[in-house]
Formats: sequence, C-alpha cells, structure tokens
Amino acid sequence: MTRPLRIAMLTHSTNPRGGVVHAMHLSETLVALGHDVVLHAPDASGQGFFRRPRCGTACLPVAPAPVPMTEMVEQRVADYVDYFERPSARGFDLYHAHDGISGNALATLKERGLIRGFARTVHHIDQFSDPRLMNLQHRSIDRADRFFTVSSMWQALLAAEGKASVNVGNGVDTTRFSPRQDERDVGLRTRLNLPSGPVFLGIGGVEARKNTLGILQAFAQLKAVRPDAQLVIAGGVSLLDHGVYQSEFHAVLKGLPALRGAVHLIGAVADEDMPALFRLADALVFPSVKEGFGLVVLEAMASGVPAVVSSIAPFTEYLSPDDAIWCDPRNPASIAEAMMLSLAEPIRRRLLPAGLAVAARHGWQKTAEAHIASYLELREPADA
Repeated sequence: MTRPLRIAMLTHSTNPRGGVVHAMHLSETLVALGHDVVLHAPDASGQGFFRRPRCGTACLPVAPAPVPMTEMVEQRVADYVDYFERPSARGFDLYHAHDGISGNALATLKERGLIRGFARTVHHIDQFSDPRLMNLQHRSIDRADRFFTVSSMWQALLAAEGKASVNVGNGVDTTRFSPRQDERDVGLRTRLNLPSGPVFLGIGGVEARKNTLGILQAFAQLKAVRPDAQLVIAGGVSLLDHGVYQSEFHAVLKGLPALRGAVHLIGAVADEDMPALFRLADALVFPSVKEGFGLVVLEAMASGVPAVVSSIAPFTEYLSPDDAIWCDPRNPASIAEAMMLSLAEPIRRRLLPAGLAVAARHGWQKTAEAHIASYLELREPADA
C-alpha cells in the first residue's frame, strides 16, 4: 500500500446498536492505523452519534422515519442515495456498508455508475414478514463485492450461497470496560432507583431476538428463591418495529405481581455510563435466540461480570465451556438456573478471570487489520 486509504463507513443509525458500535470502533481503529475514515449515518434527531467517535463523521439530516417499517427503510435508502449523488460527498477509495439500508443505497449508486463497488459486513440476517423487506435485505448483500462477517456461523451461511467472506470477529476496549471503578460508579444505583439485592442486566431492550420474554419468565422463577433480586433491561433503541412483542412482554409482566418494582426498563443509557452499568450488575443475562456475535458479552467480561449466554453459535465459537454460564434459550427454567449459578461464589471465582482472558484476546486492532487485504482489492481504480 503506497498511501492511506480514504474509507466511507456506512451505518443505519446514530444509536448504540451492535452493528453501529462495531462500525464506530472499526473506523476509530483504522484511523489509528493511519487511514482516513468518515463514519456515515442518517440522523433524524440532529444530535449526532451516541458518542463522539475518534474519526470523521457525516450525520445526514433526514426527516423523521415514516411508518410502517418498509416505508421507513425505503426512505432511509433514498436519503443515503440523495446524499451520495453529490460529487462532493464521494471521492473515497472504497465504501463499506454494515446493514441493509446503507447496503441498498450503495447498490443503487453502483448501478448508476457513481461508485465501482462496495463492501458489506453481514452481522446477521433477519426474517421479515414483508416480502419487500426481505428483497431489500437480499439485495443489500447480493450486490456487494466483498463480504465480512463477525462469526463463523454467518460466514458458513454466506458460503452456502456462494459468497466468500472474511470473518473479522469483534473487539472490546479493555481500557474503557474494566473492573476498575471510577467516579461514574458512585451513586449509579441510586440514580437508577435500584433497591438492594443482586442485579441481573439484560442489554438490547425488549425484542424477540434478545429473548427478553424468556428472561422475564426466568426472572420470575428466580425471584421465588431470591426475592431481593432485581432485573435491569437497558437499551432497545431500534429502527425496527418490535411493538407486538413488547405488548406481549408488558402483558406477561402485568400478570406477575410478584415482580412489581423489581423489573427496571431503563431504555437508552448514556454511553459514558455503560462501563459503570456493567460493573453494577452481578451478571449479564444474554440468552439470545439469534446474534451476529454478541458484543455486549465481551464488554461484560472485560468489566469483570459473569455472563449467562445461550448454548448456541456464535457464542460457542469464541467462548469455551468454562468461560460462561450456558443455558437453553428456549427454556426459562434453564435460564433461571444459570442466573442462580452466576451468584455462586465458587463459580464466580472461576468465571471472572476467564472472562477477562476472553476480553484480552479480542482487540479491535486485530479486527481492523483483517479488513485491509479486501479493502486494497476493492479500492477505486483511479486511486489504486
């Protein structure tokens, strides 16, 4: 490589979702390696990214997202296309999409001859009832020229469709997420209005993919044994519509009076409070039924917090049997048992150093460097 690459990194949102967090850390690390990266996202709120990244940014001013969801996706694709149709918005060596919205926009730009091609990271593949959404998802992948995945499971699924990809994995910032407390830890429990007792933390809001209803049912079983336990569910800022599942969740919660005051839906958490929130928890409960990787597992482990995870891929790819507490995500009793085990001191003494070792093996530099060969193959010919 004769000079640094100028890279357009595209995400679907400025909110702290897993794919956005991955794209932001990737962009920052590529900058640290000497490249010029601009992280792009539609920005309906006008507030910018959930934190200020250490790279260039382009937050596209867009109108509030229309409903239903298919129209929202189509509008965001059109917003991206309108932005990049301007010559002043292009001039990059390569373009890298991390989701269906930005992937479809780059596919359109490619069809119009405005860019030569683009890379696509497939974090995971969703199932939608609307055929238009499914077609858009497929198009965002099918029209790409280079592929990245974050786990072997998704790499194999792409390979079955004839698409070779590079498994770049995920990383964690162990200087930020660590067991060492700081001033933000002080009073966080009071600010969240949490009574005394062990705290179980769920990340990702109330979504079917996150199995939040299974967590709730498991917590109801655990409360019979640990009546002082508290369940905190953070996050959930998503462009997708989870209304039906959320209604079911709240109906079940209403029918469990023993949980009154013990389930805390705290929504989006300020980015600067996330390390302290992990340290406040006695365990992360993450029995997802589908994940690209499960980045928050690394963040919890780096923070010295044991993790309850589903005994399915991709977790089984990067965690050994002794690194986490495993559960059957479809069985609330299994989740409840794993939650109880996470409080047992002999198990915690084993899991905490194991988790720190897992986190130490997952640096962002390794992830960033895994992209470079494909980037060099893809860069625009005029700048090669």
